[in-house]
Amino acid sequence: MLIAELINNNIPRLQLQDSVGKARQLINDFKLTHLPVVSENKFLGLISEEDLMDVEEEKITIELIQENLTHIFVSDDLHFLNAIGICNQYDTSVVPVINKINGFVGVVTVPDLLKVIGSFAGANEIGGIIVLEMERSQFSISEISRIVESNDCTVLHLNTMTEPSTGTLTVTLHINNREISAVIASFIRYEYQVKHHFGADTFSNDIEDNYKNLMNYLNI
Repeated sequence: MLIAELINNNIPRLQLQDSVGKARQLINDFKLTHLPVVSENKFLGLISEEDLMDVEEEKITIELIQENLTHIFVSDDLHFLNAIGICNQYDTSVVPVINKINGFVGVVTVPDLLKVIGSFAGANEIGGIIVLEMERSQFSISEISRIVESNDCTVLHLNTMTEPSTGTLTVTLHINNREISAVIASFIRYEYQVKHHFGADTFSNDIEDNYKNLMNYLNI
């Protein structure tokens, strides 16, 4: 999905002539950390709630504190993951978006990004989850897929993350079946380290553990 498809037109934009008091009120009303500042439809930067709170006089205009603007943005023709990178790096609740002629298009908000990344990661699809831990040299998408498919299952989504301190790779698999015990057994047989797993067997184990705990409690 492209960023242009996620533009939120409900978020206000500030002009240089707007007061600090107005900016504070808008940030409070919309529960944001930043607001975009524009001039003649050109994006000038983001003003933060923190910078606004540092100004003692509410009647001062944004123009007088524009040196505090943060000049970050993304192009509307990029993939939405680029906006997530901006949010993580600058800890902002909105990401400004510009077009090919550097005109301000609007902003993408964190809640909207969370919704689309949930769909992107398959959060709405039913299935099991297996988390593997391995060295980077061991990682092979084709072999992992073959192991899953040999158990009549399909990989719906595959995500990787590197542990900074060790360089170890964590591979998270979303599989189209909650019955994943056979798949787990296959990974163990091929000497993969299964770090976590969540499926029908996890649910059954939870019930069994709760039952045992109840029986132990009643026997006291």
